[in-house]
Amino acid sequence: MSYEWLIGIRYLRSRHRSGFVSFVASMSMLGLGLGVAVLIVVLSVLNGYERELRSRMLSVTSHATIVGLDGAIADWRTRLDMAAREPGVKAAVPFIESRGLLANGQRVAGAMVRGVLPEEEVKAVGLAERLESGSLADLQPGKFRVLLGSALATELGVSVGQSVILMTPEGSATPAGFVPRQRRFTVAGIFESGMYEYDRGLALTHMSDAAKMYRLGDKVTGIRLALADPFTAPSLVRTVARVIDLDGNGFYVSDWTRDHATLFRAIELTKSMMFFILLILVVVASINLVATLVMIVKEKQTDIAILRTIGAAPVNVLRMFLVQGAIIGLVGTAGGALLGWIISVNFEVILKFIEKLAEIKFLDAAVYSMSDLPSEVQLHDVVKVSLVTLLLTAVATIYPAWRASRTLPADALRHE
Repeated sequence: MSYEWLIGIRYLRSRHRSGFVSFVASMSMLGLGLGVAVLIVVLSVLNGYERELRSRMLSVTSHATIVGLDGAIADWRTRLDMAAREPGVKAAVPFIESRGLLANGQRVAGAMVRGVLPEEEVKAVGLAERLESGSLADLQPGKFRVLLGSALATELGVSVGQSVILMTPEGSATPAGFVPRQRRFTVAGIFESGMYEYDRGLALTHMSDAAKMYRLGDKVTGIRLALADPFTAPSLVRTVARVIDLDGNGFYVSDWTRDHATLFRAIELTKSMMFFILLILVVVASINLVATLVMIVKEKQTDIAILRTIGAAPVNVLRMFLVQGAIIGLVGTAGGALLGWIISVNFEVILKFIEKLAEIKFLDAAVYSMSDLPSEVQLHDVVKVSLVTLLLTAVATIYPAWRASRTLPADALRHE
């Protein structure tokens, strides 16, 4: 080990003046560590929130959809088989979807009515796992049963076994005026996805019953795809649409990243803003590091002068203080990354303990879409935070080290 390293490490352990220099250096490490830990925890919580949101969203919607240009697809069985055989497609299921008005007495609510095949639907989405009561198998052709989202059922004031009136936008012209087509449906179950958009605005029924209500005959609105990798949806859905376009009329295609682009863009923007806002903590800790090293330079001026007189060049002195800044930065960053990782992995447990201890609830399930804050540590976030912190500490070290290298032996030893 070169003497620059030995002297630099020794200066950090200085006991002169009651160990004040060592104390300040420790506080610099602690400040860096806390800044890094806070950054990692916040980014991990946002990652966990995004993951949970995506999981709940994909439990009630599909990875991609293919819809006819006129709102209907004929000869859908052949196209369905072709789509299911495409590489990367786990399942392809037909559906009928349109707007409807649900009524229970004086209570009325608009919703999206989706007709599905229960035995096929379980292959595409995980909604069966989100059912509070009833099951998809209860949706039988000709029985006119419906599964409602929890918020929609609450707004209508109905429960399992009760009935609602479904009215469609289409209807018939009579001497008394336009009369919408309507039918009484029995509530067979209630689901809760955790996404208010779907819990309030989605009703499921059997596809044959939906076809009768909307007079589609043997046609369907579109085909929904479940993919092996949901992130390939934007490109894969276009490939599948071209394959099943037998008559050359084309289709409308969409995917989950496009349907909810605004939401996920907002989460990414929040993550970026939180990163730069909380980076201020690391910047403050880096400024504290500058003050620490300047104090050490002031404290060690006599030692620096003696080293210069026995042959140490300015570059050697520069390296001594660069070593000190590097050690403070490395130890503070490594400790903060470890602390942030431990807190992030156990964040839900820690949060529940604080809630129980303080008798408070941070997230109310009645207001937010989830009652817990999940956390997911991602390696690239830890690496990004660590590299930025090390860069800031390296920049903060330059000035004190340069100031130490400019120390003149004669001036420093004049009053010794």
